[in-house]
Amino acid sequence: MADEQPAQVQPPSMRVLGQYIRDMSFENIMAQQGAPSDVQPDVQVQVNLDAKKRQGDHQYETSITLKVTSKNKGDDKMLFLLELDYVGIFNIENVPDDQLHPFLMIECPRMIFPFLRRIVSDVTRDGGFPPLNLENIDFLSMYRNEVAKRAQENPPKADA
Repeated sequence: MADEQPAQVQPPSMRVLGQYIRDMSFENIMAQQGAPSDVQPDVQVQVNLDAKKRQGDHQYETSITLKVTSKNKGDDKMLFLLELDYVGIFNIENVPDDQLHPFLMIECPRMIFPFLRRIVSDVTRDGGFPPLNLENIDFLSMYRNEVAKRAQENPPKADA
């Protein structure tokens, strides 16, 4: 029995199988209503993440949903609204079950974010505005904040 060697643990592996825009809307409100002469944009970005198992073995999808609003600082009038749901499809193996959710919500969005950033830049530029170059998103902090928020909303129950 001493001759038996423990099975080697395989390192986690992730492959991006595909990525696509599930839904996108860009409204250039400023062009529809006429441009004020002194535009000073105030841009707000909301980010939501979601992940789920797909039908294939070891296949998952992670989506990043952005809502970008730009208002004029002077009169608070809307300049544009961009809503984008961007999805990555991944093959993930050798990730323990207890680490899969954080992996899907941190590492997977990190992999597809540069492509989403380019789309946002292109769409805002093509929409008649200076290209919007999104700052990097700290998906780890987002995940930790969401876990802490859920823990506060649902505190563990004491055993009776």
